[in-house]
Amino acid sequence: MNKQQRVSNAIKAVVTNMMDRVMNRVLIDDPFLKDVHHSTKPLYAALVPDEIFKGSHFERRFVTPFGNVWEKLAHVVAIEAHGNCTNGHIIQGTVGNESLRRIQEVLNKLEHNTAGAKKEKPNWDSELKYILDGGGEKIPVTVNCDVFINSKTTGKRYAFELKGPLPNSDQTKVSKEKMFKLLAMKPTQVDFAYYALPYNPYGKRQDYCWAFPMRWFDMQNDSSVLMGGEFWDLIGGKGTYENFIKEINALGKEYRERIYREYLEIEPPKNLGEPVLK
Repeated sequence: MNKQQRVSNAIKAVVTNMMDRVMNRVLIDDPFLKDVHHSTKPLYAALVPDEIFKGSHFERRFVTPFGNVWEKLAHVVAIEAHGNCTNGHIIQGTVGNESLRRIQEVLNKLEHNTAGAKKEKPNWDSELKYILDGGGEKIPVTVNCDVFINSKTTGKRYAFELKGPLPNSDQTKVSKEKMFKLLAMKPTQVDFAYYALPYNPYGKRQDYCWAFPMRWFDMQNDSSVLMGGEFWDLIGGKGTYENFIKEINALGKEYRERIYREYLEIEPPKNLGEPVLK
């Protein structure tokens, strides 16, 4: 079995395990009970079809276990390709006090308009150079990164801030601050720090236009930003993203069919086999 086959199997195992847990919960441990719904919310039941609330019941029990699915998938993929990966990894080091001041200066200029001046636009390379040139008295700093790979394959250390495809502004600001601190640490603790989106709903990188992260990163051009295939192929090797898409769509067809028949108790639509993730 080659590396990409192992990566595919690892992806399939994570998603299958999580989906089986969800199915077991909604079908056996905590099913939607029509009689209970009617007795506790008679007005809702009188006005809205039960299937609407049955779907809501499923969604609430689906979202929680899948809250950290991207980190879990990244972990199993990176283990196969790099032999080492940690989620929620704590990194400690020292950063010069002037570099720390410049980090806040850069972030403040991106967040607030300066009187009489145009609002700053993000530019990762120039910002990072300005921060690294700061130096100063060493201050202890601790950073918790989402995904950390100390690669046995490349000998490099990679830190990732891994966010959903449509992140909000606050979490993006925090991620950028953490990345600056990681790369400013002395002695060097990481070789690369990335802001990574596991999937790009807009398709091409140049078409990405979700406004909130664009306040902090040049999402089309910053070298510190990875989207979709760029991320998966870095942590898993060339072809990982294609395998990821293939496995998720295959599992999606299987589980959507089960959800229609076993949970909603209706026949699935004829176009169920069409790929959703592209």
